[in-house]
Amino acid sequence: MTTTNTTTIRNGIDTAQVYGTLDALRTQPELARFEFRATNRWIGGTHSRSTIQGLWGAGQEDTSRDAPFEVDASEPPVLFGDNEAPNPAEFVLHALAGCLTLTIVNVAAARSVTLTEVSSTLEGVLDARGATGVDETRRNGFEAVRVSLSIKGDASPAKLREIVERAKARSVVYDIIANPVAIELQAEVG
Repeated sequence: MTTTNTTTIRNGIDTAQVYGTLDALRTQPELARFEFRATNRWIGGTHSRSTIQGLWGAGQEDTSRDAPFEVDASEPPVLFGDNEAPNPAEFVLHALAGCLTLTIVNVAAARSVTLTEVSSTLEGVLDARGATGVDETRRNGFEAVRVSLSIKGDASPAKLREIVERAKARSVVYDIIANPVAIELQAEVG
């Protein structure tokens, strides 16, 4: 008896799993709700540490992470810190780059395109007078974010551009940055 393995791994992505997940989300929309979490503690100065482990997704608590991820944040000396870690704005750029990259890879795999390169350079431009309170007319955050992508693979330039556009339309972090998100902040003071 001959068995056929229908699992196709492309760009490191199990496309059968991708299509299975998409089918499950179509037939059971309640599985599409995810809740990601992070906790953060101040260490000193501008230095803090976030811990990320648990998440809710696909209708249950996800316990696939054996150990938490710890990520530090700080500021360079020019912004009152000691360079213990990248600053939070740099992490936003990292999150955007990571999300666009993984979305490009997933979209390409689903469209039977084998990639040989995905790289990007990101720049976030801000005027620190806003965040420091020196000029209340200035925005606190980025005025602009520039993303320069390079993508290569076994498809035509038109197909690769289509993959980038589809990834841009489906990237979670791109959406978070490009569109206002309601933030609920509660502070326990004492």
